Amino acid sequence: MPHRLHRLSLALLALCAAAPLRAQTLDIGIGGAITSVDPHFYNAAPNNSLSMHIFDRLVERDAKAQPYAGLAASWRPVSETVWEFKLRPGVTWHDGKPFTADDVAFTIERTPNVPNSPGGFGGFVRAITRVEVVDPLTLHLHTARPHPLLPTELASVAIISRHAGQGASTEDYNSGKAAIGTGPYRLGEYRSGDRTVLLRNDRYWGQREHWERVNYRFIGNDAARSAALLAGDVQMIDQVPTSDLPRLRADQRVTVSETLGLRVIYLSADHSRAGNLPFVTDNDGKPIATNPFNDIRVRRALSMAINRQALTERVMEGTAQPTGQWLPPGTFGYNPDVAVPRFDADQAKRLLAEAGYPNGFRLTLHSPNDRYPNDARTAQAVAQMWTRIGIRTEVEALPWASFAARSNRQEFAMRLAGWGSTTGEASYTLVNITGTYDRAKLTGASNVGRYSNPALDALTERAVATLDNDQRAAQLREGVRVAMDDVAFIPMFQLVNSWALRRGLRYEARMDERTVAMAVRPQ
Repeated sequence: MPHRLHRLSLALLALCAAAPLRAQTLDIGIGGAITSVDPHFYNAAPNNSLSMHIFDRLVERDAKAQPYAGLAASWRPVSETVWEFKLRPGVTWHDGKPFTADDVAFTIERTPNVPNSPGGFGGFVRAITRVEVVDPLTLHLHTARPHPLLPTELASVAIISRHAGQGASTEDYNSGKAAIGTGPYRLGEYRSGDRTVLLRNDRYWGQREHWERVNYRFIGNDAARSAALLAGDVQMIDQVPTSDLPRLRADQRVTVSETLGLRVIYLSADHSRAGNLPFVTDNDGKPIATNPFNDIRVRRALSMAINRQALTERVMEGTAQPTGQWLPPGTFGYNPDVAVPRFDADQAKRLLAEAGYPNGFRLTLHSPNDRYPNDARTAQAVAQMWTRIGIRTEVEALPWASFAARSNRQEFAMRLAGWGSTTGEASYTLVNITGTYDRAKLTGASNVGRYSNPALDALTERAVATLDNDQRAAQLREGVRVAMDDVAFIPMFQLVNSWALRRGLRYEARMDERTVAMAVRPQ
């Protein structure tokens, strides 16, 4: 009997010793699939959230999208076309090698040149014409014209090392070979479509992280994500299913963190073809010789046929706000004169008739089914609204990885998408979504529909080169008006970002919807 008691005591001691280790592990269930560890491969929120753990940026952004010093200790304009960045001393890469200005120069060179990128980060460095390494901790970034937004834009560019990244492919980052960052976590393991394991970087230059290990798990199914939280399999989930929110709010084991976000859910038509669009036919199933979406009357009819209030109340169940633009009120460039488009099915029918489609046509609307809250359900609701005005619409909903690749190849006539203005101001969208696609100018990086408006491009160029904040704000508001008058895309609603955590943990809700272990702390 004494021997049994002794063995039991040893087992209890072992459990007590193991408990703190488990307490240092955080399991996060995310709703959006990560497509790569390469921080420059794809400008998508799940990829960017993961990147923030492994890599740092010169300038960082807080939960309210406000900038603060990252790898750059300070920055200032030394002339109208030169920005000076002073780098933080004593920073090392995960492998112990020193971080220097040469790594930043290499990053800026690589950022717009990632092979097979479905939507990269080139727009954030497009203004830089020359990188001058003054000394190991000083950079001068030269621009062709004044560019006051450069520090803001660089807050979206992860800094990579030359010694690990020279000649490295995206797959080298996925395997871990090139995934050498300066961030608070090191890459332990990446399994596409499943999970990423992150290990604390104990040599991190900043605040030591609470969690020794983070299991970053992809759980695309909404019900499974909520169930995993309630079962204790994960301690936090993002993209909280709207249908589960009331139940989770009432559950004593759970706490919910929310904020109005920067992401707009919108519809984007194809403008890359003059006619014979895929997935668009007349009512007899024959191709249409002229692209109907190149007629503004058709675009306005499609927008007018959408009951945004019904979408936010019935589909999104109060977790979104109707919008007629891409920024929430209070952000830089938000235009209060651009109202939510009025729902008017009868006027939409009249516009279609004026455009030469009195009997409508047939259309397939493509949507992801695992990327945004209620994405496929939203697409189905929009399809019903369009069908009522004579545009008989079917929906094809796809997993995000497949959807993104096909959308980038212009395979769709009409798509449901989302865009988060993580810079917190209007030019981010004007450059990357409504800007004419131009690889040389690095504009339109995420303009998969290939919309083009030269007058809007010129207005955007003037705005981003205007030093005076008040003048720039006025120009950006005008850009918002021009883009929305022309129905460059069809905004529907702004998401409310939500996270659910096991009680005892807290999370500062982020407007940019990033899900990061660094912001999870015990209460």
